[in-house]
Amino acid sequence: MFQTELLRDEHIEPIADTSLRILEEIGILCQNDEMLQALAAAGARVDQAAERVRFPRAMVEEYVAGFRAQYGGRMYGSSYKISDPTSEGGRVAASAGFIPPSLPVLSTDIAQLYYDWASRTRRSSNTPDFITMLKLGEVLHGDQGVGHTLTPTDVPAILEPLHSAIVMAEHVSKPVGVYCFRADQRPYLQEMAEVLGVGDSLLAWGAICFAHPLRFDREPAGRFVLMAKAGVPVGLTAMPVAGVSTPITPEGFMAMTGAEQVAGWIAGRAINPDVPLGGSMWAATVDMRTGTVSYSAPDAMYMAFCSIEFIRRWTGVSIPPGGGEYCDAKEPGLYAVLEKMYKAMMVAAFTGQHPAVGSGMLECGKTMCPVQLLLERDFLGALGIFGREIAPTAENLAWETMQEVDLGFGRNYFESTHTLEHFRGNVWLPKLVDREGWKGCAADEALLARAQAKFEELLGEYRKPEVDPDKLAAMRAILDRAARDFGVQV
Repeated sequence: MFQTELLRDEHIEPIADTSLRILEEIGILCQNDEMLQALAAAGARVDQAAERVRFPRAMVEEYVAGFRAQYGGRMYGSSYKISDPTSEGGRVAASAGFIPPSLPVLSTDIAQLYYDWASRTRRSSNTPDFITMLKLGEVLHGDQGVGHTLTPTDVPAILEPLHSAIVMAEHVSKPVGVYCFRADQRPYLQEMAEVLGVGDSLLAWGAICFAHPLRFDREPAGRFVLMAKAGVPVGLTAMPVAGVSTPITPEGFMAMTGAEQVAGWIAGRAINPDVPLGGSMWAATVDMRTGTVSYSAPDAMYMAFCSIEFIRRWTGVSIPPGGGEYCDAKEPGLYAVLEKMYKAMMVAAFTGQHPAVGSGMLECGKTMCPVQLLLERDFLGALGIFGREIAPTAENLAWETMQEVDLGFGRNYFESTHTLEHFRGNVWLPKLVDREGWKGCAADEALLARAQAKFEELLGEYRKPEVDPDKLAAMRAILDRAARDFGVQV
C-alpha cells in the first residue's frame, strides 16, 4: 500500500484560502436562471445579465463547515467501494478485505467512435454499430441490463437519446441507462420509460461535466438542477486539464478544482438543502510537445490524488479519482488492458479500494472496441482470485493428498485427484489471454484474432427478444412528437 496522504496539515489552509479567493473574486459562469435565483437567495452575489456568480468568503466557509460536519472527512477508500465509475452516486458500503471489481459490462459508455478490428476501421458510431454492441451485451450480461454504450451519429443529435432508447428497447431484454445531455430531452425519455413499464432504470442522470475553468454551461446546469430537485447526489464529474484549464502546478490545480467542486455543492444545496453530495475527479495533463491530453499518465493521477485529498481534508467530502477506464491506448490489445490495470492499481494504492478497470474503451473514452471489451473481461477474471476467502477445511488443507505425495519422488500434486477437483476455483483460467507472457507482436495479433473470433461467436448466439410492437410504435410516436417540438426531421 502506498502512502494514502500526499498533503500535510499546513498545506490545507493556503490552498483553501486560494479556493475561497477564486470563488469570491472570480466566481463562476452560470447559464441557468433557476440556479442563479437559488444562489442569490442563498447569499451569493449574482449578476443576472452577465450570468456571473461570486460567493462571499463567509458564505462559503459556512457551507464548508456544514459539509464537514455532515460527512466527517472519511477517506473515500476506507468506507466505500466504487461500484460504477460513470455514476455520481455509485457508492456502497464496503466489507472488510479486498473487493474485486466486477467484470466489465456495456452500460452508459456513450462512446462517439467505434473500432471494428476485423476491418481495422475506426469510424463515427452509427445505429448498426450500436445494434452490434447491444447484441454483444445481451449475450454477455442481458440479465443485468445493457446500456447506452454508443451514441449513433446518423441521427440528429437532439433526438439521439430518444432514438437510442427505441433501438435498445427493440434489441435487448433489459434496456438501461439512456443518457440525455439536455434537460428538455428527459421528459420524452420518461414517457418512453412509462410505455415500456421499466421505471427510472431506462434513464441515466449521467455525468455533470463542468466546462473548466469555472463555467456552468446551459446543458449541464439544466440537468444539474433536475438532479438536485430530485434528490440525486450532486457534484461535478470534473475533467480538468492541468496547464490548460487549471494552473499547471499541483497547488494551483488543487485550489481551482476545490473551488469548482464546492461551487457545485453550494449550488446543489441552494436548490435542495437536503440533496446528497457526490462528484469525481478525472484529472488530466498535457504533453507539452504534442498537445495530447492524458487521463492516465502518472502526473495526471498525482494531480487527481492531491485534489481529492485536499477536497476531503478541507470540506470533509470524499470523492473518487475516477476509475481505471480512461487510458491513452489507441489500439486494442493486451497493452491497453495493462495500461488500465496499472491506472486502477494506482487508484487502489491511494484510496484503499480497487475501482472498475474497463469497459472496452480506447482513446480516453472516445472509442468503443468490442474485442477490447472481451480481452478486459478475460483478464479481469484474475482479480477475482484476490477476493477468495480462506477456508481451512480438511478438504482445502489436503492432508491426505500431502501424505500420498510425500516427498514428491514418486508422485506430485499436479497429477493428484485433489488438484483435478479444485483447480477451477483456485487458478486463473483465461480463455483468450496467454498466461505464458508476451511473445512479441505476432502473439498480440494472434490474441486479437482469438478475441475477434470469440466476438463473432457471441454475436451468433444472439436472439432478439420478443417486444410488444405496440410499445415500440408508441415510443416512435413520442420520437416524432419530439422531432416536431425541436424543429428537426427524423
